Amino acid sequence: MNESDLVIESLRLMGIGMGIVFSFLMLLVGLLRVMSWLALKIAPAETPQMAVPAASLAPATQEADDLIAVISAAIARYRSRG
Repeated sequence: MNESDLVIESLRLMGIGMGIVFSFLMLLVGLLRVMSWLALKIAPAETPQMAVPAASLAPATQEADDLIAVISAAIARYRSRG
């Protein structure tokens, strides 16, 4: 075999390989789209619930107020030293 035959053969093999990979990827994309469509048909998405504001969940307790006061005092002391 001369060099031109080898180049032609390598280009042919490259084309076959790239064609197989491209075909497999297109098949994979098609299967994923079908599976996604089926999943939406079988189990439709739930409607989102409205969020409840955090302020209305529970009133602040005395421990939380004490913790906020301690943290504020620590921050104030740290800033006054520098």
